[in-house]
Amino acid sequence: MTTVTVLHPGAMGSAVAAQAAVAGHEVLWVPEGRSEITRARALQAGGIAVNSLTEALERSAVVLAVCPPQAAEDVAESVAAQGFAGVYVDANAINPQRMHRIAEEIAPGAVVLDGAIFGPPPGAQRVARLYLAGDASAIALVETLFKDTALHTRQAASGGIGSASALKMAFASYQKAARTLAGVAHALADAHGVGDELTAEAQVMASNILSDPGYLPSVAARAWRWVPEMEDIADTLRSVGLPTDMAEAAISVMSRWEDDKDQYDLPVGDALAHLRGQGD
Repeated sequence: MTTVTVLHPGAMGSAVAAQAAVAGHEVLWVPEGRSEITRARALQAGGIAVNSLTEALERSAVVLAVCPPQAAEDVAESVAAQGFAGVYVDANAINPQRMHRIAEEIAPGAVVLDGAIFGPPPGAQRVARLYLAGDASAIALVETLFKDTALHTRQAASGGIGSASALKMAFASYQKAARTLAGVAHALADAHGVGDELTAEAQVMASNILSDPGYLPSVAARAWRWVPEMEDIADTLRSVGLPTDMAEAAISVMSRWEDDKDQYDLPVGDALAHLRGQGD
């Protein structure tokens, strides 16, 4: 049995804590300053309340930080101030630069792992994945916490601090923007009374765009034709009072593929490099 502190048991944190508890580990949490909703979640997850962060850290071999992104560095700072010497897993949706700052804040006392959670809060037939990057022996320890649970651990390919966070940023950049774009598209269609038709067309669209990077060279090859269409889309959005920012941002991105006109045989790597502003 390993003793773990979870900071803090919100919707995702409590679900993660529950998986460690189900696997037979002792899960601690600090109720000071937490809401009644958090208290209820922690209790349901099998968490054990302790009087202070100091007590929790003294008893724990692992700390799991699962909190709102904006609080990630404050949480890390509070742990570093206590001189924690175990394994600190930052599983928050933060960028690689912030992850490096957190690692520097907590090291050298603790071993820091970069973590990223994908999927819904695990449990009740829901499975999530925890990607980890950093020290191999520390990753092995965390893997034991969730053995045979609904939280599946995986190692980020590069293994370096920041790589798991980068993976999360890459995925979320598409996932969140796509859902926001869907809202804009439906608002525009609704303004013109064609919402049902938009939904019907969407139902026959391919849904594997993110899972098929091999498709991107054809996007680059056609970007020169899509820019004028996006300009008309921006005008249409503007006419019904919808924000045009995302359409204009798409135009800016597509302009980076201007020199790839009709190059359908462009290697994927080149298409990606051109987006980063790098030449052939």
